[in-house]
Amino acid sequence: MDWEKLAKRMRAQNWIILLVLGLASFFLMSDAFTLGLILGGLVIIANFNALAHTLRKAFTPKGKVKSRKMVLIGKYYVRLFALGAIIYVLITYGRVDPVGLTVGLSIVVFSIVGIGIRTAWKLSSGEAV
Repeated sequence: MDWEKLAKRMRAQNWIILLVLGLASFFLMSDAFTLGLILGGLVIIANFNALAHTLRKAFTPKGKVKSRKMVLIGKYYVRLFALGAIIYVLITYGRVDPVGLTVGLSIVVFSIVGIGIRTAWKLSSGEAV
């Protein structure tokens, strides 16, 4: 499987899901819910892209580790702490709905599940992936 092609498709799908959910929420839900969904989506897409960038820089194309493992683990925890701090600030000081924020933070999961279902469907129907 071509990982660069898959990552590009996933990045595009993340933005499409955020757009569709944001538009639906704009017309159907409250302003606080919509703001939470959009901010959560932006935060998680940025976090996912930062993770992808870190992993691309850490490994060679053949899968060998280029950087030290402790640096990789340290970057992971710094990003996790920053994500937690942003979520804390959004919930305590922002005017966002926590449920909307949770839906927004789930956008990457929706994208992964969608790609998994589509790939399984193609494999079971005999199409080329």
